[in-house]
This record gives sequence, structure tokens and C-alpha cells, in this order.
Amino acid sequence: MKILCIEDDREMADLIAEELQDRGVTVLLTYDGQTGLEAIERGRPDLVLCDIGLPMLSGFEVLEKVLVAVTNPPPFIFLTALTDRDSELRGRRLGADDYVTKPIDFDVLYEILRTRSGRARENTIPFVGVELAEREREVLTWSARGKTSSEIALILGLSKRTVDFHIDNARTKLGVATRIEAAIRAASLGLITP
Repeated sequence: MKILCIEDDREMADLIAEELQDRGVTVLLTYDGQTGLEAIERGRPDLVLCDIGLPMLSGFEVLEKVLVAVTNPPPFIFLTALTDRDSELRGRRLGADDYVTKPIDFDVLYEILRTRSGRARENTIPFVGVELAEREREVLTWSARGKTSSEIALILGLSKRTVDFHIDNARTKLGVATRIEAAIRAASLGLITP
């Protein structure tokens, strides 16, 4: 397993790397959001551990850019001292795969990494023969253009519930967790043109 850890506290970064390397994990370190983003685009780690309060780009900004720029992005886990509910909700709504708070329980962190990286490898199987219904393609196209379910419902003359139903079906067919991931995967497979 090769993970990228984006952590601006160098002492903490070294501790994370040491603990995980002792468990057989290869750890690459970067110390700011921009360098971390470049490392993800260049190196394709199996998983990303990312602090939120980073110089240059926050962890939230890194995740947003990864989901837009990287086809089949690696699992993304926030590892942060921000324990407030709003920060966790924001991270999860952006599409983070997990949200772990400091102080770190390395046994728990290792199991999260092991489980998440295993799922990532399963999800790299090509989606040969994925077929989306016309309505699923329409709602994903509008979603990729930044429209909410309510806005898409008005555009297409549907109910918000019907729009959400089609998005959920598309997510299931594409094997992803969020509507953003669904739009990105559908675009990368040529199923929609945002």
C-alpha cells in the first residue's frame, strides 16, 4: 500500500510515516496543499491522508480539485485536529471517504487505510459495458454543470425526488459514493459531456 500524507506539521508527519511504515505501508509526505495536489496528480497513491488546515490550499480545496481533475481518484481521508461537527460534515459532503481526528489511534487508522485501499483496488476494475439510461445521463450532465437537484428538476420538468432517484441509480451503476464522483466517472467514460 502506497499512501500520500499531506500534513504541514513536520513532526506529526514524521510520526505518521514512522508508525505506518512499521506496519508495512509506504508513506510519501508533502507539507502543503498545492504540493500534495501535484503529488496526487503525478504519483497516483493508493490512498490520501490529508490535514485540513494546510498552507497554500486547504485540505477541503485539495479534495475539491482532486475530484474534478483526477479520473478514478484515490480514497481521500481527512486526518485533522478539527473535531467540530461542521468541519466533519463539510468534509463528508465534499466526498471524503473518512474523517479521522487527532490524537491518532494508529491501530484504528491502519484498519481504515487497509479497508479503504482494498475497496479502491476493487473499484479500479474497468466499468466495461456500463449503460446509463437517457434520464440518468441528463441529470448527471446537469449535476456536472453545478446544478442542484431542485434546479435540475425545474430544467427537466421533474420532481426533485425523481432527479435524486436517477442520480442514485447512476451512482450505483458507476460504483461510486457521491453525485460528484458519478458525474466525473460518467464524463471520463464518455457517457456524458458536461
